[in-house]
Amino acid sequence: MTFKLAAQESTCEGDTLEEKFAFARSVGFDGIELSGRGNGVFVSRTAELQAARAAGVEMPSAVAHVDHFIGDFDEERRRGAIDELKELLGVVAAAGGNGFVTPHAFGLFSKHLPPFVPPRSDDESRRLLLEALDEIAAHAATLGVVAYLEPLNRFEDFVVNTLADASWYVDEIGSPGLAVVADTWHMSIEEADTGAAIRAAGSRIGHVQLGDSNRLEPGAGHYDWDDTLDALDDIGYDGWLAMECGLSGPAREVLPRVAALLRRE
Repeated sequence: MTFKLAAQESTCEGDTLEEKFAFARSVGFDGIELSGRGNGVFVSRTAELQAARAAGVEMPSAVAHVDHFIGDFDEERRRGAIDELKELLGVVAAAGGNGFVTPHAFGLFSKHLPPFVPPRSDDESRRLLLEALDEIAAHAATLGVVAYLEPLNRFEDFVVNTLADASWYVDEIGSPGLAVVADTWHMSIEEADTGAAIRAAGSRIGHVQLGDSNRLEPGAGHYDWDDTLDALDDIGYDGWLAMECGLSGPAREVLPRVAALLRRE
């Protein structure tokens, strides 16, 4: 199977989205994953994104670059994050995209670092996350887009760390507005068998993000790309593979190698 590849907006040469898209195409990619910045920044780009969409720019997804998340311990910030995510999903819809990537929380707490015990119980965290995702998924479905729940490694999140963790929420919510993100860098830390984890998650996976074992581009570390690509083939995955990593050199030199690796040329 030939996968569709998305480059990070920030790594594409050019001043406009049209120029960035042309660059992405020139180095073997098919689209751009957008930076979904909070505090009104992404929302303010709506007209720009609509114009780029009209010009034929492929922008399948955006990833959260925000300062508070739906798993926040503070109720006011948690509520604000839910409302903001719903706004950000609306911007993706206006851009003609498929969905918006968000974790439960990023850097809020880790049970593997001091003080080890979070300020609320796991049961309460799960209940609150289900509550938030139910509202968010319903809103996403009305827009025709998807909220992609991203498992993060154990040092960055304390609730959703594996594809199985995220799949549980997708099954509980049962909405077309919610799916799982398979992020290869986080998987390299948390999954005992990445191929098996992908096959178990199956059709729950709606988006894939790319980073090697060192969080540089695919091929720069020791991640087993054939294992992951074979597993995605096995589940019939036909979505996008989007870069979410640093680059070991200039994008113009690195990205063609990534495209060749992922297309197994």
